[in-house]
Amino acid sequence: MGAETVEILGLPVQVVTYGETLDIIREWIGSGEPHQLATANPEFMIMAQEDAEFRQALKSADLVVADGAGLLWAARVMGQPLPERVTGSDLLPLIARQAAAEGWTIFLLGAAPGTARQTAEVLQAEHSELRVVNDYSGSPSDEESDGIIELVRQARPDILLVAYGAPAQEKWIARYLHELAVPVVIGVGGAFDHIAGVQRRAPVWVQNLHLEWLFRLVTQPWRWRRQLALPKFAWAVLRSRWQS
Repeated sequence: MGAETVEILGLPVQVVTYGETLDIIREWIGSGEPHQLATANPEFMIMAQEDAEFRQALKSADLVVADGAGLLWAARVMGQPLPERVTGSDLLPLIARQAAAEGWTIFLLGAAPGTARQTAEVLQAEHSELRVVNDYSGSPSDEESDGIIELVRQARPDILLVAYGAPAQEKWIARYLHELAVPVVIGVGGAFDHIAGVQRRAPVWVQNLHLEWLFRLVTQPWRWRRQLALPKFAWAVLRSRWQS
């Protein structure tokens, strides 16, 4: 299943909805071949300008979705609007529901010790048929990778959800995608923390106003340096548009 692509700062973002994303995941599982899905936001786009390995990981990903209102704005500026945000935190529960209905198996990897297990318990409480074949905190260090790959290959999940945070998770997935031999591998950032209740997500009304960045800045002031990516992103998009 192909999807139209918008290029934002030289990086691909596919024009898909949540429903279309789930359809693509179903197709990938049916194929049995390994695929990478990335959920990108403006911070990703700015980091990728300065990190060649991260940029290549996003370019080589099989699907990059817009996790961030800034990408919706940028796509409008480029004259190719996106239908909606597809966030990791919202996509994960939808995947769990679909997995329970269709018998897909899931492996949860990353986050702080115990958080993946808490996430699995929350998802299985909501979807009793959901099969979580394993969970492991681990890390994206090369020293741990052989052991993690072995755990994953033994579990043989249909979907591997990786919560190492960007850019580490995307680079790790791209590096080991074929060794993992999992049909669907997705970097989900802080989604485990949100589902497990470890970290509070912005209220829905704040999300609807596209002000999650401000909520994160207030509740996690140590992120202020990362938030500087937002004005840099806006300026880079406008400059790109003017030069095109």
